Amino acid sequence: MPDSLLVVLPQELPPLLVLGLIVTAGITSMITATLGVGGGVLLLAVLASALPPAAIIPVHGMVQLGSNIGRAVLLWRHINLQVLLFFAPGVLLGAWLASLVLIQISLSLLQLIIAGFILLLCWGPQLPKRGLGRTGTLAASTLTTFASMFVGATGPLVAAFVKQQQGGERFGTVATFAAAMTLQHAPKAVVYGAAGFAFREWLGLILLMIASGALGTWAGVRLLGRLNDRRFGQVFNLVLTLLALRLIWQAASA
Repeated sequence: MPDSLLVVLPQELPPLLVLGLIVTAGITSMITATLGVGGGVLLLAVLASALPPAAIIPVHGMVQLGSNIGRAVLLWRHINLQVLLFFAPGVLLGAWLASLVLIQISLSLLQLIIAGFILLLCWGPQLPKRGLGRTGTLAASTLTTFASMFVGATGPLVAAFVKQQQGGERFGTVATFAAAMTLQHAPKAVVYGAAGFAFREWLGLILLMIASGALGTWAGVRLLGRLNDRRFGQVFNLVLTLLALRLIWQAASA
């Protein structure tokens, strides 16, 4: 790795580890662009084993923000703008409600609730039209944003909701989910900065991981085009089920 590049990268990380994280960002972005979900959780697991605890969530949040923006831009024609119109106010409302909560919320309980809803949306009956409409979108956005302030695993729940809302159409699901998660991740940059996280020390790594993620997204979108909606739905539900079981395992372990 060139010496000039090492200057803008975290000095505490070995160059080979940095290179591995950059490559991982591309692979996980390709997974999410192809399957609709899963890459973000995998990336979080890798970062948790490689970065100092204080840097894990901020770095993951910013890389995911860049990855979701890239996916939304590539698939912008398929974004359901009506969903975003009612998703955005829910993000603000959920964040505001979370700021008012002064009691301790059990992480294990939240993980079990989220896992339960994911399994219900994947394998349970189809939600009624009202639940998938404007009111349902606002409620889902509010609740998942609220929960995301306490546990960083709400993406699969949003994905499961969006899939039902889009009727399983693969491009609409991936594009609308990416745009929705962009809205949900964006405020975190302000929160991390206000909390005093030293973004300058990690900016080089974050930008390189975002660039790698953009290449992975491009490759994943090409693979997405080779799937049909039926196969996409099968794989999508399988990945979400595995993520829900992982949440249950984490809650049980705690």
